[in-house]
Formats: sequence, C-alpha cells, structure tokens
Amino acid sequence: MPPSSGGRALAGAPGRQLPEMVSLETAKAIDKGLKYLTRTQRPDGSWFNSGGYNYPAVMTSLAGMALLASGSTPETGPYAAQVKKAMLYLLRLAESSKDGLICGPSGEARSMYGHGFSMLFLAQCYGMDLNKEFGERIRKVLDKAVTLTARAQSDLGAQHKHAGGWIYTPAQPADEGSVTVTQLQALRACRNVGVKVPHSTIERAVEYLKYCQQPDGGICYSARSRGSSRPPISAAAIACFYAAGVYDRQRGGPESEEAKMVEKLVTYCKRVISVDRSDGHYFYMHFYYAQGMYQRGGQDWKNHYPQIRDRLIQTQGVDGSWMGDGVGTTYGTAIATVILQLPYGYLPICQR
Repeated sequence: MPPSSGGRALAGAPGRQLPEMVSLETAKAIDKGLKYLTRTQRPDGSWFNSGGYNYPAVMTSLAGMALLASGSTPETGPYAAQVKKAMLYLLRLAESSKDGLICGPSGEARSMYGHGFSMLFLAQCYGMDLNKEFGERIRKVLDKAVTLTARAQSDLGAQHKHAGGWIYTPAQPADEGSVTVTQLQALRACRNVGVKVPHSTIERAVEYLKYCQQPDGGICYSARSRGSSRPPISAAAIACFYAAGVYDRQRGGPESEEAKMVEKLVTYCKRVISVDRSDGHYFYMHFYYAQGMYQRGGQDWKNHYPQIRDRLIQTQGVDGSWMGDGVGTTYGTAIATVILQLPYGYLPICQR
C-alpha cells in the first residue's frame, strides 16, 4: 500500500516535483480536470454524468479514484473532503442493500458495473489512513460485496467447469468480458487489503479470460458466443492479468504458458490500439491499456504514456472536462485524469 499523502508531492499541487514524463502542461491539465470533478460533485457526495448516462455508483467510484490518484486520501490532501464524501455516499448505498449489491438508489442499470467499481474504490480507501469507524464500515461492506460477486459468477458447464465470468446483473446466468474484468480487478483490490476472497473465484475468472483468448492474441466478447477479438476488452484483460498476478515471474518465469499468453495479448493490443484512432469505447479501452502499460513498465510504458498524454491534453475542454465515449463528462474526466496521473504511482491497484 502506498503511504498517506502526508509528505508526498501531490499531483497538481504548487511546487510539486514532477515525475518523469509529466510536464508542467500535463500537471496543469490534471489540475483543471480535478477541479472540474470537485465542482460537479453533488451535495450527497455522488457524481451524475453531464451530457450522457447517469450510473451514479460507477461515476462516483471513477471520480473518487481520480482524486485518490492525486495523492489525496479520505483523511488527508487537498481533495480529502471530496474523497470522503464519495466514500460515504457509496457506503450508504451499500449499507441499504440487503444482498450486498452496491448500485444506484433506483436500481442502477447494468448494476454489476457499479458494484465492481464501487468495490474497487472502497478497497483502495480501506488501505489508506482511515479512522476505526470508517474502516470497520468499509470492511463489512466489502465482505458482503465479495460474497455477492462470488455467488453471481457464472457456470460454463462441465466442459469448462474451472472458468466463470459475470454479466450485467447478478441474477443473470450468463457472462461477458467487460463485466468480468471489472469484477476481477475489484476482487484483487479487496484481496490486496486483507478482505477474504475465495481463491477459486479469482482463478475461475482468470481461466474465463484465458478461454476467451483468440488465435490472434486478443480477447473476445464472451466465452459463450466467442467471435472476433475486441480491443477494449483485450486492453482491460492486460491490466487484470497483471493485477491478478498472472504474469508474476515467480509463477513459472518468462517461458511459462501464462507469460506467453500475456505476451501474445500485449502484441495484439500494440497492433490494433492507437491513441489517434477512436473506434468506440476509447476512454474505457485506454483506461485499462494505460494501467497495463504502467504495470508492465520499461520501454512499453515510456513509449505509450507520452502518446496518450499528448492526445488527452489536446482534447481537454476549456472547462477542464473530457467527454468520454458519449457516456458523459464525469466519466471522461475521471478516466483521463487517472491516466495522466499514473506516473505518480498513488493508486494502490496500479502498484508495480
């Protein structure tokens, strides 16, 4: 876990020491984006999208993560008040749920997205400098949330009994890649902070994504329908495989089958993903692709970050926002500022 923000150079703070590849122009873009998010937070701590869809649990979690990425925590830093309000909003949603599902107050559409992103944000808050009361509340919420996610995992039948994914709502007996990566990353974040997560749940999710890998190296939409590789889901799979420890060299080394699988996936993404091409789900795709390249490090990260950095700076609105994939400005701004702040290394889920 990263230390608290005390003594750290906060992203966007005056007089800060800038990490490698973060220019003064980048820092200014980050500052404008974060200030846009703080201006648009609602009194109850939530964010609703401007110019798109609502999804309050998703938007609140993503915006909260953008503020965490600055070095603020629920207790310290210039955005501590906003982070705490977001945390408390999601806790209220979770504590009003009978089954552990964290979603918007009116039964948020595609609720497993909100559930997964809420788990991810709350788990990262839990690993920071919280007082005892907040820590206990988050722990209870995460315990129930993990239980629901484990229970909602799909069964692919006898032929693939060791694999399982998730779909948009917990009661549907189906699965697809984008929801699966959301749950897998959230589960790993929970495990990282000591929340009990069934080992089999994570392993079955990893096996699900492995089964979805196509001959060209990419990941298809669903293990059931197969079909062609999808660049956005493929990019997300890279980040999830790193988060789940699939590429840990102590689990077989660079010549292991798992390492070869990840290398094949990375090669596919390098071939088909460009910062200059907007094929749809651009922000979603680059949210995960940037995380994967950051965790990968080395020359791949040094090549990728300046490209996505410059593209985001060029496309930022005068009010500091980004419109993301037609979903809305909260979504776009949260994702863009998370990406731009990755060099600071403050988000626990992105630790190398």
